[in-house]
Amino acid sequence: MDINLHTLLYEEDSFGVFLLVTVVLGGGAAWLSGRAVAGTWRPWWQVPVYMLILGIAVRFIHFALFEGTFISPHFYLTDTLICSIFGFLGFRLTRVQQMITQYRWINVRSGLFGWARRPPEAA
Repeated sequence: MDINLHTLLYEEDSFGVFLLVTVVLGGGAAWLSGRAVAGTWRPWWQVPVYMLILGIAVRFIHFALFEGTFISPHFYLTDTLICSIFGFLGFRLTRVQQMITQYRWINVRSGLFGWARRPPEAA
């Protein structure tokens, strides 16, 4: 069984196509979608719902522009997983920024992806 990174991630002849469509276009749209979900104070579980839809859009771009297969569960899951990573990063970073900006009297930044309660003596 011969499985390599090329056959696992993308089906086109060029890695650049995968980077452009899935990572740059799909990842950028996912980042903005995650930020939008967090920015409207919706719960985190809405991010994967939007990423399932975005995965279909990314597959369609591969199909329409680069003659990839549209109905391919393997590559759909790959595209959706990469979009989900970017979507959750956009969501989390936006939510952390919200919590430390809008509730600065009670929260402080705790690393890149978190916040913590402000110590009582500092409040």
